[in-house]
Amino acid sequence: MARVETSSSRPYHLIIFGASGFTGQFVVEEVARVASEGPNGNLKWAVAGRSKQKLEKVLEQAAAELSKPELRSVDVIVADVGEPGSLAAMCKQAVIVLNCVGPYRFFGEQMVKACVENGAHHIDISGEPQFLEGMQLNYDSQAAEQGVYVIGSCGFDSIPADMGVLFTRDQFKGTLTAVESFLTFGTGEDGGCLHDGTWQSAVHGFSEGHELQTLRRKFNYKPLPTVGSKIKRRGNLFFSNEVQQYSVPFLGSDPSVVKRTQRFLLEEHHDKPVQYGAYVGIGGIGNVFKLLFGGLIFWLFVKFSFGRKLLLKHPEFFSFGVFSMDGPTRKQMKDSTFQFEFFGEGYTEGQDPSQGKPNGKIRILVKGPECAYVATPIAMVQSALTMLNEPTALPKKGGVYTPAALFAKTTLTDRLHKHGIEFTVL
Repeated sequence: MARVETSSSRPYHLIIFGASGFTGQFVVEEVARVASEGPNGNLKWAVAGRSKQKLEKVLEQAAAELSKPELRSVDVIVADVGEPGSLAAMCKQAVIVLNCVGPYRFFGEQMVKACVENGAHHIDISGEPQFLEGMQLNYDSQAAEQGVYVIGSCGFDSIPADMGVLFTRDQFKGTLTAVESFLTFGTGEDGGCLHDGTWQSAVHGFSEGHELQTLRRKFNYKPLPTVGSKIKRRGNLFFSNEVQQYSVPFLGSDPSVVKRTQRFLLEEHHDKPVQYGAYVGIGGIGNVFKLLFGGLIFWLFVKFSFGRKLLLKHPEFFSFGVFSMDGPTRKQMKDSTFQFEFFGEGYTEGQDPSQGKPNGKIRILVKGPECAYVATPIAMVQSALTMLNEPTALPKKGGVYTPAALFAKTTLTDRLHKHGIEFTVL
């Protein structure tokens, strides 16, 4: 069983690394809100990053926002990804490091390496398959030897999808064989947007997609076995009767993360793997034209260095306002929501999955607040609290895990539900 207790030499349950970044500031606020849920009602935590002044400013802002003046006295640790010694010193003081520094493909590996070598568990909120799978390839064995958990994609990418598929399987009375999810977003009168850090990850990720295929070949995996009828893949653009919107395949990390979870559950627990198709609703015909035009420009520009520079310099223009350098306002965040609908099929109890077509269906709803800066901090922090409070429910050996692989036997979905990311059978 992995170590989750503090000690005189390791005084903090959590250290938030990158706390002064755009996402990090909201992770700080979320930790402050739920500190009473820590072990024995007392969560010991600190913030870390390059600038002591910026970190103190974030604590000051959180103290004012939450009316908690005691936050001004939270410990501050100066650490920089460019200085390995500072990362090692920080990791030696933490049970878990919440890594909020992206894009992870540039800065993530240094932090994972420092955590594994210095005995701290690592949680990130990456939505970058190349980083996530690269960490599994390069650090899984070493993390297992050290008894350290490295858990990627513990934000909106990909907790709702990964835990949602697991929840669908657990609620289905029989053998679940396939799930399709449809993601939709809601905004208030002021609309919504995302900070350009996510845009940067997308630009770099799509420009080097060929590297991901090369990486995956190194695992030498056999294809997952198909149980029941093979799932039918939808087109690249179609009208979904499920959500009554035009929809496209979801190009984020969710399909990759879910597939890795299903492989783990098959190999470690001999569970039958669930096939998964992920889609996102884009709205009406006007949005279709925007997507086609914007997508064409993006694909043309992302292939060349001068095009990538333009995309990175003008995120708001090229994304039709979806991304901005300033990020959303607090009002936009307050008024925004997300919704995943999962449509599962399988064989009811007593039916043989090798015989005939699936005869059972299930529909699950996972919904929550604004995805990137409200739901993501909730998911990340509740993941950490689950590790701290339920160590006996985690896998016995360390390693690099997906969320549902690590938390399959915990109460994480109940904790998320209690904090506004709701899992419901329809």
